[in-house]
Amino acid sequence: MAAGEVLVLWDIDHTLVDAGGLGTHLYGMVFTALFGRDLPAVAPMAGRTDRAIITETLAMAGIADPGAHVAAFIERLTREAPAFGERVRRRGRVLPGAAEAMTALALDGSVHQSVLTGNIRPLAEVKLGALGLGGHLDLDIGAFGDTHEVRAELVHLARERAAAATGHEFAGESTVLVGDTPLDVAAAIATGARAVGVATGRYREADLAAAGAHAVLPGLSGTARVLAAVTGRSGPEDAEDAQDAQDAAG
Repeated sequence: MAAGEVLVLWDIDHTLVDAGGLGTHLYGMVFTALFGRDLPAVAPMAGRTDRAIITETLAMAGIADPGAHVAAFIERLTREAPAFGERVRRRGRVLPGAAEAMTALALDGSVHQSVLTGNIRPLAEVKLGALGLGGHLDLDIGAFGDTHEVRAELVHLARERAAAATGHEFAGESTVLVGDTPLDVAAAIATGARAVGVATGRYREADLAAAGAHAVLPGLSGTARVLAAVTGRSGPEDAEDAQDAQDAAG
């Protein structure tokens, strides 16, 4: 582990968990409750914040002045969160290696783990809680999708919260974002943080590398490899891979 305090901010959907594809259904329920008709389509969700998704979704549905309805939409999402969590418990799953990676990082006292997610906090909490992933995360120092439409802005907020809680600054690459989309990577790059791309969603390793990720993983399996990517230090598995490549080259 590199010297100094490190803030690791995990994306949730398709990085730590697969919530069972329930987000579109939830948006449809809330839209119908607020506007009395079916929702024709949901805006693209991958890597975006709920605030941005809601605004575009309402605009696509022909709602005048969509920004004026975002607060009501978020309030209704919050009301639906407990029931949504029960559905996630039944249909969702933890992605391979996620729990093990967080547990391993928690063994180092200089690492502070939270989330940087497009979800509003109530939905983040029920997803993590339903699937048993909250134990190593301090959600009070994370940032959530009701705060801003632009994901990079959440990085500043998480750093401020973490600094206030711990007394340490997390400038530059002492903040690490782990996520599955180019927008996760872009948020890290824009704020000088370290970006670790995980190809467990719709984007391939090549997509995440092209976006500028400092490290790219096929998934979170292989704890030593994950820790090496997050901390920027070579681990045992990296050494083994390098030796294998050297042996293959003859």
